[in-house]
Amino acid sequence: MPTVLVTGATGFLGQHLLRELVATGASVRALSRSPAGDAAVAALGALPVRGDLADADALRTATAGVAAVFHTAADTNNWGPGDAAQTRTNVGGTARVLEAARAAGVATFVHTSSVSAYSHLVHETLREDVPQRGAESWINYERTKYAAERLVRESGLPFLIFQPSHILGPGDRNNWSQLIRLVDAGRLPGVPPGSGAFADVREIARAQVRAWQQPARDEAWLLGGEHASFLALIAEVGRQLGKPVPARAMPAAALRVYARTLDLVSRLTRRAPALTPVAATFTSHHLKVDSSKAERELGYRGTPLPGLLADTIAWLREDGLLPPQAPSSP
Repeated sequence: MPTVLVTGATGFLGQHLLRELVATGASVRALSRSPAGDAAVAALGALPVRGDLADADALRTATAGVAAVFHTAADTNNWGPGDAAQTRTNVGGTARVLEAARAAGVATFVHTSSVSAYSHLVHETLREDVPQRGAESWINYERTKYAAERLVRESGLPFLIFQPSHILGPGDRNNWSQLIRLVDAGRLPGVPPGSGAFADVREIARAQVRAWQQPARDEAWLLGGEHASFLALIAEVGRQLGKPVPARAMPAAALRVYARTLDLVSRLTRRAPALTPVAATFTSHHLKVDSSKAERELGYRGTPLPGLLADTIAWLREDGLLPPQAPSSP
């Protein structure tokens, strides 16, 4: 069986991808930065390789003899002071992984990009032929995801690119699970006025493995899911947790003013605010994603939002990030 390398293997998507790749019988290596990362990777049946995206020598060692690289590592920072480090990771790191992959003669580079490569500046439904506007954005994450994807497309390596939307599912410690925990604790300050497309992390991992197993290369796929307003998402979270939630969304203008105020305070405290201007922009946007290409070619499917949230909440309880469910009254 072929040997493959996964970057970002201890992250939310990376862990699911490791499981899917190990299940195929492939020999899986995973980049790891710490003993804790080594243990997490080994527990999933992969071989940890010590190194990070800044270490060109470690990347050359990790890619030697590898048939495919699955590059999922990324910095999702949305606060201005973290922009420089984010650029080093998302753009510089991708460039170094690509350089190592070319030197090793890797046959396929599988890259996890994002709908953010298109940018919030695009208001139409996203399809693979919609022009990307990430380079024009004031948001560093959008600029870096666009730039990294361009590096992959222009690398000369056979590539497969995936552009997920909002990712939900078991294993989420830092993304939408934070919102779920705020609802559970009764500390949700308000509901943003935008909407999203909620993708199942497990389906994203399966789609990547299916694409790698097929002969087509130099392709890209958008991976969306059920479309819902953030108000509807939070209402469903509240229903499943048995917690009260706001009945109305905040106006976009008020949300942005609130975020700017918190950002000004954060510059004095040097601590990231609970809501950044970037996050306010993202959650005021109405994201619409057409996943029909992935559905047709890769068997990708969306998971209905109630079931996806139920699985996520169950995992959060199992992992101790939410308290155990109270027994129902007789």
